[in-house]
Amino acid sequence: MTATESLEPVGSAGPFHVSNRLIFSIALPMTLGFLTTPLLGLVDTAVVGRLGRAEMLAGLAVGAVMFDLIFTTFNFLRAATTGLVAQAYGRGDRREQQAVFWRSMAIALVCGLGILLLSPLLLLVGLWLMAPGPEVAAVTSTYFFYRILSGPAALANYAILGFVLGRGQGTLGLLLQTIINGTNIVLSILLGLVLGWGVAGVAIATVTGEVVGAILGFLIVLGRFDRQDAPGWAAVFARDRLKALFGLNRDIMIRSFVLLAAFALMTRIGTALGPVTLAANAVLMSIFLVAGYYLDGLANAAEQLTGRSIGAAYRPAFDRALRMTAAWALGLAAATTLAFLAFGNALVDLLTTVAVVRAVAYEYMPWAALTALTGALAFLMDGVFIGATWSRDMRNMMLAAFLVYCASLAVLVPLFGNHGLWAGLNLFLLMRGISLLALVPRRAAQTFRPAQ
Repeated sequence: MTATESLEPVGSAGPFHVSNRLIFSIALPMTLGFLTTPLLGLVDTAVVGRLGRAEMLAGLAVGAVMFDLIFTTFNFLRAATTGLVAQAYGRGDRREQQAVFWRSMAIALVCGLGILLLSPLLLLVGLWLMAPGPEVAAVTSTYFFYRILSGPAALANYAILGFVLGRGQGTLGLLLQTIINGTNIVLSILLGLVLGWGVAGVAIATVTGEVVGAILGFLIVLGRFDRQDAPGWAAVFARDRLKALFGLNRDIMIRSFVLLAAFALMTRIGTALGPVTLAANAVLMSIFLVAGYYLDGLANAAEQLTGRSIGAAYRPAFDRALRMTAAWALGLAAATTLAFLAFGNALVDLLTTVAVVRAVAYEYMPWAALTALTGALAFLMDGVFIGATWSRDMRNMMLAAFLVYCASLAVLVPLFGNHGLWAGLNLFLLMRGISLLALVPRRAAQTFRPAQ
């Protein structure tokens, strides 16, 4: 698929063949697009890290976690849109594809405005949860004040990207992600480092990137709609459709919130280990996110192909998509882990000039490198369950894994300190993937039974 293709589906309904070419027509562009996001995180960390103060880097880390908790909690807008659009695409239902888009956009804008209205309370709660020291809290507050303005645009981008991915338009997704993050990266360097605006410049750069991406993405999608297939407002806001969407959104939101709560808990425990360890963990988490977004490309391919196969009621495509994406994900994860073990310390040197932070990051690098391998199946299974809209199972397994994670931290951190913290994270990722994989055979049999 190309960025200039028509919205008109060609051969989208009914049986289809899953090939490596089809998988990577989605996965490769989205991998490249998602890699710009951790690259952005690396640039932001490098910009602030070169200011020469661990408190500045720690403040950025706390602020970034707070916005992960706020924005990525609403990732259900992207995920639910992808699954529902993919299934409508598999059925060849163009009208429902448009209806899903408008429902998701309406929810995105309402939620985005709600975030702006609640921003003072969100900042207070975030600082209470993270409990940083006074100097770190001041940096975090500055970052928050500016970045919160991106709320409506950021959530609109979730809905737009979900629609694009649901149709398997990987190249268009790459274009939009590159514009958003590319704008952000350039302005982060210009405003934060060249003009000396520091953390405030980094935050303003993020706001600008989100707004530019939302406007452009909306215009591109809207320009490709066929008016003959346009749904009426009664169809867009039909009670049964909204009920199904809100149920799906609720489960995915709980899953996303718990996932981010796990990362927030890691940061919170890191604050108790001191600002140097917190800063080192922030650098290592940036490296983990590189692996995470790298694997997300294949997870997106799994989302679209499994959702499309269910819409088409074609079990062979589902099974083949699962096997092939799993093989690629695990192989890619192993290569990523080896790469970080070999070159991770050099990457740390690029991210911070603070010698004591570098030394601590070197010590825990093997744990960060291992997260690619332990998290591979978790990323992939999320894609499968989102595409299939098996949201309840995904929610329940996330909650179970989080309980095990908390229990492991309670035991391991007092015994092994930061080593125990990273060991708990790897256990959490591994349990998520294995528990979801165990449910696939039964859920697939139930889903495809009517077609057999």
